[in-house]
Amino acid sequence: MSSPSKIAVVTGAGRGIGRAIALGLGRKGASVVVNYASNHEAAAETVAAIEAAGGKALGVQQRLDGEASVRALFDAAIEAFGRVDILVNNAAVARFAPVGTFTEAEFDATVAVNMKAPFFALREAAKRMEDGGRIVSISAAMTAVGRPNTILYAGTKAALEQFSLAAAKELGHRGITVNVVSPGATETELYFGLSTEASRAEAAKRSPFGRIGNPKDIADVVVFLCSEEARWLSGQVIVANGGAIG
Repeated sequence: MSSPSKIAVVTGAGRGIGRAIALGLGRKGASVVVNYASNHEAAAETVAAIEAAGGKALGVQQRLDGEASVRALFDAAIEAFGRVDILVNNAAVARFAPVGTFTEAEFDATVAVNMKAPFFALREAAKRMEDGGRIVSISAAMTAVGRPNTILYAGTKAALEQFSLAAAKELGHRGITVNVVSPGATETELYFGLSTEASRAEAAKRSPFGRIGNPKDIADVVVFLCSEEARWLSGQVIVANGGAIG
């Protein structure tokens, strides 16, 4: 950050990539609102780690699934810190299964978290973020490849990419940049819970580095996009997958 007083809201920041992003922003001097849905212990650990490094952080429990929950999150951030300069849309849910197996309730629940909440977060940022702000949303590299059993998750992430590209054009006149980071296979609880050892080994082989990513690999890209040095990057989908092919 160019200033030690930037205020960042990171959704889904208790664990995994979100936690790594929150820690990275904290190390750069941002005060971080650590949003989480239910895991108090993980969120408290994230807040404590930021504070132990000399930063400021606030845990805010809010399952983001629509307009009201997003507004409440922004209210909490502004009440605590006075404004919002950075938004990272990271919170998501996933179920990988054949299209014929999904129920309407599963569709609605996934769309609420992965599409509806980020949309209203973009809306709140447009209304309440300081000029010169930064918005980064986390997508998934599978939006470009059409893998079996990913139809609902990948579809919601593709929508998030389009929201972001349009928002970049609308908000640029205020100096606000809007970008997307699209990770490939990454060492998170979500990925490990939905993959097999064999599939992870195959994913590692697809990268010339011979491994899958880790949360810090992704967080470092996000933290850069939130910096002053990234002021000329907007409307971009940055695929952070270690050069994976196929």
